[in-house]
Amino acid sequence: MLSKVRKLLAKAEDPACTPAESAAFTAKATELIARYGVDRALLAARDPATDPVGDRVVDVVAPYARDKAALLAAVADPLRCRCVRRRQGDGFAMHLFGFASDLERVDLLFTSLLVQAAHGLAGTPVPAGEHPAAFRRSWLAGFARVVSERLRSAEAGAAAEQGGPSVALVLVDRSDRVARRVTEVYPRLRTAAPRRLAGGGFGSGAEAGRRADLGGRDVVDGTPASRGLTR
Repeated sequence: MLSKVRKLLAKAEDPACTPAESAAFTAKATELIARYGVDRALLAARDPATDPVGDRVVDVVAPYARDKAALLAAVADPLRCRCVRRRQGDGFAMHLFGFASDLERVDLLFTSLLVQAAHGLAGTPVPAGEHPAAFRRSWLAGFARVVSERLRSAEAGAAAEQGGPSVALVLVDRSDRVARRVTEVYPRLRTAAPRRLAGGGFGSGAEAGRRADLGGRDVVDGTPASRGLTR
């Protein structure tokens, strides 16, 4: 199924693809990756060894390290993973917790979305009178917000498609187990204060998030968060 998602993404990113065709590929990729998550969860409910709880650390580097970290969290949360942000040099080390299949989905999606965000920012002119960095931060915030909403909707749809309260119970139990693992490793976590962004790019970033492909692509260099965004 993930192989199908990668092929859909490749088609949607083809420069010769029309917006309508890209939207169709996007919708199908989103549906497949959500269905994959539910299928793996139900399989693990019968055989826990197929999908253990795990963790991984993703290094998020400048420029716009905090905004990249926010995008990662926006992808991880709907997919039932948890992020702990740790300061590291001029960036962050994002400690992700989740079931193996969900961590795989987050990795694929985040890698793709970083590239798409970079392309979107490069093609969006900063309006006259706007501070470039402030505009781009707000653009990324809008992009992350809409992507997260779309993923949450796709996950809910995939769960409903399977039918019955037993599926919901399985997914809730998985989320609870991930939360317990986070508490075991970080017993004194605190919630970061909300950011206040002054730029005017939220709306155009949100629109880009609606067009974004929610499929995935193989990680080439193993460091997806090292890909830069326009300064």
